[in-house]
Amino acid sequence: MEERKKYEIHWVNREDANFPERLKKLTGMPKKLYYIGNLPDPAKPSAAVVGARMSSPYGRCQAFKYARTMAEHGVQIISGMARGIDSEGHKGALDTDTPTFAVLGSGVDVCYPESNRRLYERILEKGGGIISELPPGTKPQNWTFPARNRIISALSDAVLVVEAKEQSGSLITANFALEHGHSVYAVPGAVTDELSRGCNKLIFDGAGIAYTPEIMLMEWGIQVENPPANIQKKKLGLAPDLDLVYSGLDLRPENMDHIIRKTGFSAAKVCTILTELQLMGLVQETGRKYCRVPEN
Repeated sequence: MEERKKYEIHWVNREDANFPERLKKLTGMPKKLYYIGNLPDPAKPSAAVVGARMSSPYGRCQAFKYARTMAEHGVQIISGMARGIDSEGHKGALDTDTPTFAVLGSGVDVCYPESNRRLYERILEKGGGIISELPPGTKPQNWTFPARNRIISALSDAVLVVEAKEQSGSLITANFALEHGHSVYAVPGAVTDELSRGCNKLIFDGAGIAYTPEIMLMEWGIQVENPPANIQKKKLGLAPDLDLVYSGLDLRPENMDHIIRKTGFSAAKVCTILTELQLMGLVQETGRKYCRVPEN
Protein backbone atom coordinates (compact mmCIF):
# COMPACT_ATOMS: atom_id res chain seq x y z
CA MET A 1 0.00 0.00 0.00
CA GLU A 2 1.41 3.38 -1.03
CA GLU A 3 2.32 5.62 1.90
CA ARG A 4 0.35 8.86 1.94
CA LYS A 5 2.14 12.16 1.87
CA LYS A 6 2.22 14.07 5.14
CA TYR A 7 1.66 17.81 5.06
CA GLU A 8 2.35 20.52 7.59
CA ILE A 9 -0.82 22.04 9.02
CA HIS A 10 -0.87 25.77 9.69
CA TRP A 11 -3.46 27.91 11.44
CA VAL A 12 -4.23 31.59 11.52
CA ASN A 13 -6.36 33.60 13.96
CA ARG A 14 -8.65 36.46 13.06
CA GLU A 15 -6.31 38.91 14.81
CA ASP A 16 -3.31 37.83 12.72
CA ALA A 17 -2.11 39.96 9.82
CA ASN A 18 -2.33 37.09 7.33
CA PHE A 19 -5.92 36.16 8.22
CA PRO A 20 -7.90 36.66 4.97
CA GLU A 21 -9.05 40.28 4.84
CA ARG A 22 -12.18 39.24 2.93
CA LEU A 23 -13.33 37.27 5.99
CA LYS A 24 -12.46 40.04 8.46
CA LYS A 25 -14.91 42.36 6.73
CA LEU A 26 -17.88 40.01 7.21
CA THR A 27 -19.92 38.85 10.19
CA GLY A 28 -20.43 35.19 11.02
CA MET A 29 -16.95 34.17 9.91
CA PRO A 30 -14.70 31.78 11.87
CA LYS A 31 -12.18 33.13 14.35
CA LYS A 32 -9.56 30.62 13.21
CA LEU A 33 -8.67 28.90 9.95
CA TYR A 34 -6.55 25.80 9.45
CA TYR A 35 -4.78 25.31 6.16
CA ILE A 36 -2.23 23.22 4.31
CA GLY A 37 -0.21 24.90 1.59
CA ASN A 38 -1.22 28.52 1.04
CA LEU A 39 -4.10 30.91 1.51
CA PRO A 40 -5.50 32.84 -1.49
CA ASP A 41 -3.52 35.90 -2.53
CA PRO A 42 -5.55 38.94 -1.36
CA ALA A 43 -4.10 41.02 -4.20
CA LYS A 44 -5.58 38.76 -6.88
CA PRO A 45 -9.21 38.37 -7.98
CA SER A 46 -10.99 35.17 -7.00
CA ALA A 47 -14.10 33.30 -8.08
CA ALA A 48 -15.99 30.35 -6.65
CA VAL A 49 -17.03 27.63 -9.09
CA VAL A 50 -19.70 25.42 -7.50
CA GLY A 51 -22.45 23.06 -8.53
CA ALA A 52 -23.98 19.62 -8.39
CA ARG A 53 -22.11 16.54 -7.24
CA MET A 54 -24.21 14.30 -9.50
CA SER A 55 -23.47 16.45 -12.53
CA SER A 56 -23.87 15.84 -16.25
CA PRO A 57 -21.08 15.61 -18.85
CA TYR A 58 -22.22 19.02 -20.08
CA GLY A 59 -21.94 20.55 -16.63
CA ARG A 60 -18.53 19.08 -15.91
CA CYS A 61 -17.25 20.30 -19.28
CA GLN A 62 -18.51 23.83 -18.61
CA ALA A 63 -17.08 23.94 -15.08
CA PHE A 64 -13.65 22.94 -16.38
CA LYS A 65 -13.82 25.42 -19.27
CA TYR A 66 -15.03 28.41 -17.24
CA ALA A 67 -12.51 27.80 -14.46
CA ARG A 68 -9.69 27.32 -16.92
CA THR A 69 -10.48 30.55 -18.75
CA MET A 70 -10.64 32.55 -15.54
CA ALA A 71 -7.46 30.98 -14.16
CA GLU A 72 -5.43 31.69 -17.27
CA HIS A 73 -6.38 35.35 -16.86
CA GLY A 74 -5.18 35.46 -13.25
CA VAL A 75 -8.38 34.67 -11.34
CA GLN A 76 -7.99 32.34 -8.35
CA ILE A 77 -10.54 29.51 -8.32
CA ILE A 78 -12.14 28.64 -4.98
CA SER A 79 -14.36 25.59 -4.47
CA GLY A 80 -15.17 22.73 -2.12
CA MET A 81 -13.43 19.75 -3.76
CA ALA A 82 -16.70 17.81 -3.87
CA ARG A 83 -17.39 15.39 -6.69
CA GLY A 84 -18.73 16.76 -9.94
CA ILE A 85 -18.69 20.50 -10.61
CA ASP A 86 -16.40 21.46 -7.71
CA SER A 87 -13.75 18.99 -8.81
CA GLU A 88 -13.88 20.11 -12.43
CA GLY A 89 -13.51 23.73 -11.34
CA HIS A 90 -10.30 22.87 -9.51
CA LYS A 91 -9.06 20.80 -12.44
CA GLY A 92 -9.69 23.63 -14.89
CA ALA A 93 -7.47 25.92 -12.82
CA LEU A 94 -4.80 23.24 -12.43
CA ASP A 95 -4.75 22.78 -16.19
CA THR A 96 -3.20 26.25 -16.40
CA ASP A 97 -0.76 25.57 -13.52
CA THR A 98 -2.61 28.24 -11.52
CA PRO A 99 -3.07 27.77 -7.74
CA THR A 100 -6.59 26.82 -6.68
CA PHE A 101 -8.04 26.58 -3.18
CA ALA A 102 -10.38 24.01 -1.63
CA VAL A 103 -12.50 24.77 1.45
CA LEU A 104 -13.43 21.49 3.09
CA GLY A 105 -16.33 20.36 5.25
CA SER A 106 -13.81 18.32 7.25
CA GLY A 107 -10.43 18.87 8.83
CA VAL A 108 -7.71 19.84 6.35
CA ASP A 109 -6.02 16.47 6.89
CA VAL A 110 -9.18 14.54 6.02
CA CYS A 111 -9.51 14.18 2.26
CA TYR A 112 -13.20 13.95 1.42
CA PRO A 113 -14.22 12.32 -0.77
CA GLU A 114 -11.30 9.90 -0.61
CA SER A 115 -11.66 9.38 -4.36
CA ASN A 116 -10.33 12.93 -4.76
CA ARG A 117 -7.03 12.10 -3.07
CA ARG A 118 -5.03 12.80 -6.23
CA LEU A 119 -6.85 16.11 -6.75
CA TYR A 120 -6.10 17.05 -3.12
CA GLU A 121 -2.40 16.39 -3.77
CA ARG A 122 -2.36 18.25 -7.08
CA ILE A 123 -3.88 21.34 -5.47
CA LEU A 124 -0.98 21.40 -3.03
CA GLU A 125 1.66 20.55 -5.63
CA LYS A 126 0.62 23.56 -7.73
CA GLY A 127 0.90 26.06 -4.87
CA GLY A 128 -2.74 26.14 -3.84
CA GLY A 129 -4.26 25.41 -0.48
CA ILE A 130 -6.61 23.19 1.53
CA ILE A 131 -8.62 25.29 4.02
CA SER A 132 -11.05 24.57 6.85
CA GLU A 133 -12.43 26.13 10.01
CA LEU A 134 -12.66 22.66 11.56
CA PRO A 135 -9.83 21.21 13.69
CA PRO A 136 -7.57 18.57 12.10
CA GLY A 137 -9.03 15.09 12.24
CA THR A 138 -12.66 16.28 12.04
CA LYS A 139 -14.79 13.99 9.88
CA PRO A 140 -17.39 15.53 7.55
CA GLN A 141 -21.00 15.69 8.72
CA ASN A 142 -24.18 16.96 7.07
CA TRP A 143 -24.02 20.37 8.77
CA THR A 144 -20.37 21.01 7.93
CA PHE A 145 -20.96 21.46 4.20
CA PRO A 146 -23.46 24.36 4.35
CA ALA A 147 -21.18 25.97 6.95
CA ARG A 148 -18.11 25.77 4.73
CA ASN A 149 -20.09 27.28 1.84
CA ARG A 150 -20.12 30.65 3.59
CA ILE A 151 -16.30 30.59 3.60
CA ILE A 152 -16.16 29.72 -0.10
CA SER A 153 -18.37 32.73 -0.79
CA ALA A 154 -16.44 35.02 1.54
CA LEU A 155 -13.10 34.22 -0.12
CA SER A 156 -14.52 34.98 -3.57
CA ASP A 157 -15.36 38.19 -5.41
CA ALA A 158 -17.99 36.33 -7.42
CA VAL A 159 -19.75 32.96 -7.33
CA LEU A 160 -20.45 30.94 -10.48
CA VAL A 161 -23.05 28.17 -10.22
CA VAL A 162 -22.69 25.70 -13.08
CA GLU A 163 -25.35 23.06 -12.42
CA ALA A 164 -27.80 22.91 -9.53
CA LYS A 165 -31.13 21.38 -8.70
CA GLU A 166 -33.75 23.57 -7.06
CA GLN A 167 -32.68 22.49 -3.56
CA SER A 168 -28.95 22.25 -4.28
CA GLY A 169 -26.37 23.16 -1.65
CA SER A 170 -24.76 25.32 -4.32
CA LEU A 171 -27.66 27.73 -3.94
CA ILE A 172 -26.65 28.14 -0.29
CA THR A 173 -23.29 29.41 -1.52
CA ALA A 174 -25.08 31.77 -3.91
CA ASN A 175 -27.29 33.08 -1.10
CA PHE A 176 -24.25 33.69 1.08
CA ALA A 177 -22.68 35.60 -1.81
CA LEU A 178 -25.72 37.88 -2.01
CA GLU A 179 -25.56 38.46 1.76
CA HIS A 180 -21.87 39.28 1.40
CA GLY A 181 -22.55 41.74 -1.41
CA HIS A 182 -20.73 39.62 -3.98
CA SER A 183 -21.79 38.95 -7.57
CA VAL A 184 -23.62 35.75 -8.51
CA TYR A 185 -23.56 34.19 -11.97
CA ALA A 186 -25.17 31.04 -13.33
CA VAL A 187 -24.61 28.94 -16.43
CA PRO A 188 -28.00 28.57 -18.15
CA GLY A 189 -29.40 25.19 -19.11
CA ALA A 190 -32.40 23.55 -20.72
CA VAL A 191 -35.70 24.24 -18.94
CA THR A 192 -36.44 20.50 -19.03
CA ASP A 193 -33.18 19.62 -17.27
CA GLU A 194 -33.57 19.06 -13.53
CA LEU A 195 -29.88 19.85 -13.02
CA SER A 196 -30.38 23.29 -14.54
CA ARG A 197 -33.48 24.36 -12.61
CA GLY A 198 -31.48 25.93 -9.81
CA CYS A 199 -29.30 27.87 -12.26
CA ASN A 200 -32.26 29.00 -14.35
CA LYS A 201 -34.07 30.17 -11.21
CA LEU A 202 -30.99 32.15 -10.13
CA ILE A 203 -31.03 33.86 -13.52
CA PHE A 204 -34.76 34.57 -13.18
CA ASP A 205 -34.04 36.10 -9.77
CA GLY A 206 -31.40 38.40 -11.23
CA ALA A 207 -28.11 36.47 -11.33
CA GLY A 208 -25.73 37.22 -14.18
CA ILE A 209 -26.14 34.97 -17.22
CA ALA A 210 -22.75 33.35 -17.75
CA TYR A 211 -23.30 32.18 -21.32
CA THR A 212 -19.55 32.29 -22.05
CA PRO A 213 -16.48 32.19 -19.79
CA GLU A 214 -15.55 35.68 -20.97
CA ILE A 215 -18.66 37.05 -19.25
CA MET A 216 -17.00 36.19 -15.95
CA LEU A 217 -13.85 38.10 -16.86
CA MET A 218 -15.92 41.27 -17.23
CA GLU A 219 -16.47 41.14 -13.44
CA TRP A 220 -12.89 42.35 -13.02
CA GLY A 221 -12.68 44.43 -16.18
CA ILE A 222 -10.39 41.88 -17.82
CA GLN A 223 -10.35 42.42 -21.58
CA VAL A 224 -9.82 39.57 -24.03
CA GLU A 225 -7.85 40.87 -27.02
CA ASN A 226 -9.17 38.29 -29.47
CA PRO A 227 -12.64 37.20 -28.34
CA PRO A 228 -13.19 33.54 -29.19
CA ALA A 229 -15.70 32.53 -31.80
CA ASN A 230 -18.22 31.48 -29.17
CA ILE A 231 -18.79 35.18 -28.40
CA GLN A 232 -18.76 36.26 -32.04
CA LYS A 233 -21.27 33.64 -33.07
CA LYS A 234 -23.83 34.98 -30.58
CA LYS A 235 -24.67 37.49 -33.28
CA LEU A 236 -25.99 34.58 -35.35
CA GLY A 237 -29.00 34.33 -33.06
CA LEU A 238 -28.85 30.55 -32.74
CA ALA A 239 -31.42 28.68 -30.68
CA PRO A 240 -29.98 27.55 -27.30
CA ASP A 241 -29.47 23.88 -28.24
CA LEU A 242 -27.83 24.75 -31.56
CA ASP A 243 -25.77 27.36 -29.77
CA LEU A 244 -24.48 24.80 -27.26
CA VAL A 245 -23.34 22.33 -29.92
CA TYR A 246 -21.82 25.02 -32.14
CA SER A 247 -19.92 26.69 -29.29
CA GLY A 248 -18.32 23.34 -28.43
CA LEU A 249 -16.86 22.91 -31.91
CA ASP A 250 -13.75 24.42 -33.42
CA LEU A 251 -11.80 23.96 -36.67
CA ARG A 252 -10.46 20.58 -35.57
CA PRO A 253 -12.87 17.77 -36.54
CA GLU A 254 -14.49 15.87 -33.65
CA ASN A 255 -16.42 12.61 -33.71
CA MET A 256 -20.05 12.27 -32.70
CA ASP A 257 -19.30 10.52 -29.39
CA HIS A 258 -17.10 13.38 -28.24
CA ILE A 259 -19.80 15.94 -29.04
CA ILE A 260 -22.39 13.84 -27.17
CA ARG A 261 -20.16 13.71 -24.08
CA LYS A 262 -19.56 17.47 -24.12
CA THR A 263 -23.20 18.45 -24.51
CA GLY A 264 -24.97 15.67 -22.63
CA PHE A 265 -27.51 15.41 -25.48
CA SER A 266 -28.71 12.12 -26.96
CA ALA A 267 -27.14 10.83 -30.16
CA ALA A 268 -30.37 11.48 -32.07
CA LYS A 269 -30.56 15.07 -30.85
CA VAL A 270 -26.91 15.80 -31.66
CA CYS A 271 -27.37 14.30 -35.14
CA THR A 272 -30.41 16.51 -35.77
CA ILE A 273 -28.63 19.65 -34.55
CA LEU A 274 -25.50 18.94 -36.60
CA THR A 275 -27.63 18.46 -39.70
CA GLU A 276 -29.34 21.79 -39.09
CA LEU A 277 -26.00 23.54 -38.54
CA GLN A 278 -24.72 22.02 -41.78
CA LEU A 279 -27.75 23.33 -43.67
CA MET A 280 -27.00 26.77 -42.21
CA GLY A 281 -23.46 26.56 -43.55
CA LEU A 282 -21.89 26.71 -40.08
CA VAL A 283 -20.65 23.14 -39.71
CA GLN A 284 -19.09 20.67 -42.11
CA GLU A 285 -18.66 16.89 -41.97
CA THR A 286 -15.30 15.34 -42.75
CA GLY A 287 -14.94 11.57 -42.58
CA ARG A 288 -17.76 11.17 -40.02
CA LYS A 289 -16.29 13.97 -37.94
CA TYR A 290 -17.61 17.49 -37.55
CA CYS A 291 -16.03 20.93 -37.31
CA ARG A 292 -16.88 24.58 -37.84
CA VAL A 293 -16.79 26.11 -41.27
CA PRO A 294 -13.91 28.64 -41.20
CA GLU A 295 -15.08 32.25 -41.05
CA ASN A 296 -14.32 34.45 -44.03
